[in-house]
Amino acid sequence: MSVVIEPITRMVQWDEPIDALVRMRTRERARRRRFIDTVREDQKAEFIYGEVVVHSPVTLRHNEVSSRLATLLRAHCQRESLGKVGIEKLMISLSRNDYEPDVCWFGPAKASDLRPDQRRFPAPDFVAEALSPSTEANDRGVKRVDYAAHGVAEYWIIDPEGETVEPLILSGAAYADAPPVRQGDLSSATIPGFRIPVRALFDDKACHAALAALFLEP
Repeated sequence: MSVVIEPITRMVQWDEPIDALVRMRTRERARRRRFIDTVREDQKAEFIYGEVVVHSPVTLRHNEVSSRLATLLRAHCQRESLGKVGIEKLMISLSRNDYEPDVCWFGPAKASDLRPDQRRFPAPDFVAEALSPSTEANDRGVKRVDYAAHGVAEYWIIDPEGETVEPLILSGAAYADAPPVRQGDLSSATIPGFRIPVRALFDDKACHAALAALFLEP
């Protein structure tokens, strides 16, 4: 923050840039209030840096990847009483932006504060986003920065077409880079005991087998 503020503090005339920033912030907050008041349940939309981003319909491949992860994660968390799983239409409201991640998870501590009629949610403990051509720039850009800044401990970036997962773990104030995982098992560093074959996200039979194994575990 000091890198941004320091040049302003050394300006001999700083009223104009400061006043301009205040005006921009006021306008953005007004636009955000309108967005929250008018966004529809049947519309996937996000508020990012003052702009409303309305998403186009996803492909079947994208939808199936998100659904498989949500099914496996929800089954595991219900069995182990591990918080709450959210899918797609849950709106995560951070300091400046509002997102609707494909899959997210609130650990027991945060889940205990959630209400059945709640419509806006704090930063979860785990987020997964499935890439699409229209969302990849934000998924790898602003969302990666914003989720880290708000303490989301783990962020999976899933490539439905390439059939890989990048499991990013929070290290300090940012996520450590991770190579894409294509095969073998993948364990969550944040969700206790959650371990799945990577193929379970991209193949129905592998997902069914993983789900069956989950319920057969002692």
